[in-house]
Amino acid sequence: MDKGSVDTARSAHNTPPLSRRDFIALGTLAAAAAALPMAGCSHAPSEIAAGRMTFPLQEMSIAQLQDGMKAGTLTSSGITRAYLQRIAALDRKGPAIRAVLETNPDALHIAAQLDAERREGRVRGPLHGIPVILKDNIDTHDRMQTTAGSLALEGNFAGSDAFLVERLRAAGCVALAKANMSEWANFRSTRSSSGWSGRGRQCRNPYVLDRSPSGSSSGSGAAVSANCCAAAVGTETDGSIISPASANGIVGIKPTVGLVSRAGVIPIAHSQDTPGPMCRTVADAAAVLTAMAGVDPRDPATAASKGRDNLDYTAFLDADGLRGARIGVPYLRTGANPIVDQMVEAAIATLKAKGAEVIDPAEIRTTGQLGASERVVMLYEFKADLNAYLATMPAAVPHRTLGRLIAFNESHRDLEMPYFGQEMFIASEARGPLTDQAYIDARATCVDLSRAKGIDAAMDKYRLDALMGPSDGPAEPIDLATPGGRRGIPSSSQLPAVAGYPHITVPGGFHLGLPIGISFYGRAWSEPVLIKIAYAFEQATRVRKAPTFMATLALSRPPFKNVRYPYFGVGPEWC
Repeated sequence: MDKGSVDTARSAHNTPPLSRRDFIALGTLAAAAAALPMAGCSHAPSEIAAGRMTFPLQEMSIAQLQDGMKAGTLTSSGITRAYLQRIAALDRKGPAIRAVLETNPDALHIAAQLDAERREGRVRGPLHGIPVILKDNIDTHDRMQTTAGSLALEGNFAGSDAFLVERLRAAGCVALAKANMSEWANFRSTRSSSGWSGRGRQCRNPYVLDRSPSGSSSGSGAAVSANCCAAAVGTETDGSIISPASANGIVGIKPTVGLVSRAGVIPIAHSQDTPGPMCRTVADAAAVLTAMAGVDPRDPATAASKGRDNLDYTAFLDADGLRGARIGVPYLRTGANPIVDQMVEAAIATLKAKGAEVIDPAEIRTTGQLGASERVVMLYEFKADLNAYLATMPAAVPHRTLGRLIAFNESHRDLEMPYFGQEMFIASEARGPLTDQAYIDARATCVDLSRAKGIDAAMDKYRLDALMGPSDGPAEPIDLATPGGRRGIPSSSQLPAVAGYPHITVPGGFHLGLPIGISFYGRAWSEPVLIKIAYAFEQATRVRKAPTFMATLALSRPPFKNVRYPYFGVGPEWC
């Protein structure tokens, strides 16, 4: 077993068993909750490896967990213990999804304190006592490390919480664990395997275990989908919340850059980086976003969010939110991706049936023109931003520059580079300062093409409330022999990512058991509108289903060719 696996196994499996009292209480609430209308969720059973029994908290929303604690049938301690036991049963044993790097050794103590507060009549809000998993590039001032998945940063015990963690703790969340991720947020190599890290090795998709969980917030997406936590936090630079949320059949919100602070988050590029919630329902994601948002002096970009940082995003949950909305479809169905084409057609039919006016096509003229400039911006900003973060680490961690990280990887090739290299690291290290004209010009091009001539232009021309399209295609097979081999599957991520604009993905359906998400995105600070639309779409479709950890796809029938697609949405055995 490699060093990272030893560390993770030690922290992830020393979990006290559920007490009889907790188990009975959880089972009672689960039975009662099964009769309630779930927000876009079905109750397909998922078996824990040990005992093959249904998980008591299966598909429970944050609101349902909160109701149980209010009624006294649940405690935060019992919920936390149940999720820790779930992680122990699924993450290295059983299906071995490898979504979690380490669990918080103080999680049960924190939960007990929150239970004591509740008994004393102090409830901090809708997240009081709710366990949350954090991506491993987010600082936590506790006994968990922050390593971006890399063995080079082992021992990085942060001296303070990331601002978003401060906000979540203040809201009453239990920091349950650190999630595996694509190492260095998929910015080390041009040929990486999404979900692979030196510390955690290959994370797997809980729907079909030999399929990619996508990245870079792979562990966050897989953990939420597998019911290992109530919610998770991921980060995105371009697609790293949206794509794994789509691949793992959950909701992901990539906020406007500046709504959620990046202070204490290992960066890629400050012009595009943002944390965001990853949850099983839009309602849960809205609740977590409400807690995370806030103006932070440590992140100047958040100054622009003043006046929006105290919004309750759950106030925009409207099941009739599609009525009268004008939604544009820049995605052109060419026939090259019939699976995705049909998913988009089905989504458009739902939008129209629920009263939306769909403008199809709604062309964005700059689509496909951003690649070269975006890459230049990322290479420059990565070196500058990462070196600034590394300088804040404790002195016990010696690798405090990008150059030192490159040298570490070279000297630990067997652990860090057995499958792919560090081309992006090397290319970034070769760049100069952010005063270089090449960087200034590339960033100006990105802003112009993604905003004024991109999303804003299309929304002005067609008088739109939002744009929609496919979040991504079905998850591809994991292939460590030839990593980095992505098919030409369409994605909606690039334009809103480069613009720094908000983007939400919602489960849209399934193909052969693999989830595919539908995206809604729009102007800066349009989270209220997008949440309203996404929630209404979710309530109209309700296609989220818990994964059943299939080993591989059973492809006994031709995947497509002159067939009517019964396996979209909530079809029969294909799902």
